[in-house]
Amino acid sequence: MRLPHWAGTLAAKSAAFITVMCCALAALLGVLVHVSVTDQTVAQARNQALSRLAEATSDFEAGDTLLPEARIDPRGLPSALRALALAGERGTMVSDDYGRPTMWAAGPADRDRVLAVAVDYSQQAHTISALDHSILWSSALAIGTTLLVGAFAVTRVTRRLQGTAQVARRISAGDLDARVEDPRTKDPTRPQDEVAAVAAALDGMAASLQGKLLSEQRFTADVAHELRTPLTGLHAAAELLPPGRPTELVRDRVAALRTLTEDLLEISRLDTGRERLETDAEALGALAERVVRASGTETEVKVVRDVWVETDRRRLERVLGNLVANAHRHGRAPVVLTVEGKEVTVRDHGGGFPEYLVTHGPQRFRTEGGTKGHGLGLTIAVGQAEVLGARLSFANAVDGGAVAVLTLP
Repeated sequence: MRLPHWAGTLAAKSAAFITVMCCALAALLGVLVHVSVTDQTVAQARNQALSRLAEATSDFEAGDTLLPEARIDPRGLPSALRALALAGERGTMVSDDYGRPTMWAAGPADRDRVLAVAVDYSQQAHTISALDHSILWSSALAIGTTLLVGAFAVTRVTRRLQGTAQVARRISAGDLDARVEDPRTKDPTRPQDEVAAVAAALDGMAASLQGKLLSEQRFTADVAHELRTPLTGLHAAAELLPPGRPTELVRDRVAALRTLTEDLLEISRLDTGRERLETDAEALGALAERVVRASGTETEVKVVRDVWVETDRRRLERVLGNLVANAHRHGRAPVVLTVEGKEVTVRDHGGGFPEYLVTHGPQRFRTEGGTKGHGLGLTIAVGQAEVLGARLSFANAVDGGAVAVLTLP
């Protein structure tokens, strides 16, 4: 089964979701921590700078010697902070002073001069930078760890889902003994989850389906066996009837009923899956010609490329005989049987197979278009082909007619 081009596996989607959420959470926490620490650091440096500016202002007004970091109209003072001080206000600003981060605090001195204090901000800037690096590394480590743990957890779930899907495919293919047998469903003390519920539901469905099919198979086999005895007596009684048209009609219906009973018995044997092959080397072209001669029909045989195959001759003749008989009964002449390597094609030039048969394969006791029959011939052909390990497919030709293709292993 191929996924659409826009879809991905559950593990990939979960990994992408976990990664995005971890990145978003790490970014949010990192921004919050960065803003909080930066605000505290800047506030401490600002308070320190304003305190020294107040001391320097007192010394300047008293005519005392200024502190070493206090200067009048320093060269590196930012122009915005200078304009603020000339307007009679005090303020602070962080900028580079000869390549070093510096916290400036400035205020008015006298007339058109500005008194400023420069406090080294290198340690605080280094602390904030180190914090940012720590946030990045810890976020990457947390994302990687969370992704690995999440991927491990999701992989366990997807592995169980894949196992359930594989069992479902086996059941669809006819293996009714397949079961998921999830350990959680067997131990009620263990915590149950959705995957265990799906597995339990699938196992229950398979068991119920198997029981119904086995009942149907037993019923079919029992009916066919029970019909054999009265049919034998009916056939013997029909042979004692005097010649005439009524006798022919009775014998014809008895023969049809015997054929139907034998078909039902054969289907019941195929349903049990206990058929055994008796293989031998056979020339496929010669076998096809033998089948056509035995059918007594006007069927053209084309041998494009003959091969020898290891197969069960009786079963292969049964498959080809049913295909040829079905082509003559429900199609129109000419009917052509073509052998090309290990592929045998039977084609007629009638109205073609019904749509349901091409899509889902033959179904017993179902026919369409007013045709006679019980749908058992093709059903037996498909069952015998499966026993041979061959593949039997049905299609309609573009220019009209039904095409059945048997591909031998």
